[in-house]
Amino acid sequence: MSQRSLLVRAIWFLAIGWWATPIVVNIAWALNVTVILAPIGIKLINLVPTVLTLQEPRSFTAPAAARGQHSLAVRALYFVGIGWWLSFLWANLAALLAVTIVGLPVAIWMVNRLPFVTSLYRFHG
Repeated sequence: MSQRSLLVRAIWFLAIGWWATPIVVNIAWALNVTVILAPIGIKLINLVPTVLTLQEPRSFTAPAAARGQHSLAVRALYFVGIGWWLSFLWANLAALLAVTIVGLPVAIWMVNRLPFVTSLYRFHG
C-alpha cells in the first residue's frame, strides 16, 4: 500500500480523524486493562496514527523497514509496567492538543509515536 496524498489525509483529519482518534484511544485503553482483551487494545493503539491521518505503517508500505523491533518479551514487560498507563495519558494529551491550531503539529507527532509509547512498537519501522 502506498501513502495517501496530503490533501486526502488532511480532509480525513478534518472530517473524521480529530474526533475518532480519542474514541479509539479510550476504547483501546479500556481493553488494555483486561488480560483477555489487551491484544485487541494494543492492535487498536497501533492503528491510532492511521485513524488520525490515514498514515500507513512502514511495515505495510516497506516490509524491510519493519525489521529491528524489540522482542515480544521486552515489549510485553514494558507494556505491563509502563506502557498501558503512559499511553492513556499520552494519547489523551495528544487528542487535547489536536483540537487547537497551535497544538496540532505536536499532537500529530505524539500520535505517530503512540505505538512506541504503548509497547515499544516502531510504527515507522
